Order: sequence, then structure tokens, then C-alpha cells
Amino acid sequence: MQSYTIGQAARLLGVSADTVRRWADAGRVETHRDEGGRRLIEGRALAAFSVEVGQGAHSDEETSYTSARNAFPGIVTAVKLGDVAAQVEIQAGPHRLVSLLTREAVEELGLEVGMQATARVKSTNVHIDRT
Repeated sequence: MQSYTIGQAARLLGVSADTVRRWADAGRVETHRDEGGRRLIEGRALAAFSVEVGQGAHSDEETSYTSARNAFPGIVTAVKLGDVAAQVEIQAGPHRLVSLLTREAVEELGLEVGMQATARVKSTNVHIDRT
């Protein structure tokens, strides 16, 4: 089973390495040390913990009633308006999401650069690359 360094885990979770260290020190995620003394997190433990973190991320927000389960809260980094269509970019942690929608929808939502927004993804095709 693959193990991850604190830095790798931080990148996968979208948080700082210091945050992962604090979580490990608090016993929220189990670590072990390799021969070189580096703290590592087993892949299965990190996967389970990432689900826990993801579920807790929205616990204090209003309940969302949607069938789209993949939510990426972030900040709007670009809005490009056309006559009919628009392109909106959101940076959600390490993820850049780009959405094409109607200009009317952008205007109704009042989307502007710098505001918080959540990109919700529901797809019939999802491609996964092994890294």
C-alpha cells in the first residue's frame, strides 16, 4: 500500500502541511515514520480521512438540496461575458474549474471576480488518471 508524506497529503487535501501535522498530532489521522524519520500516512487511512474532512467541511453551512454531489467551494477568479454565453473560472483549493453558462445566469447570480462561489459537478463521464 502506498504511503504519503505530510506534504503530499496536504496537497491532496487542499490544506497546508502544518494543518496536516496538527491533525496528526491531535490523533485525527494516524502516521508512522519511515527509515529516514519522515512522517507518513498510509493510503487507506488518508483516503478514509479525506472523506471525513470532506463531509465535515459543510457541516456548519445550510443544507444543500441538489443531486450534484461533487461540490467545490472556492473563489471566482475570472468572468468572461459574451452576448449570450459566459465563462466563469473558480479556484477551489488546488483545483481550477471552468464553467460555460448563459450570460443571464451569471447576471442573475451576480457572479464577480473575488466572490465566493461553489462549482457543482454532475457528469455522466468522469475520467481518472493514475498519478
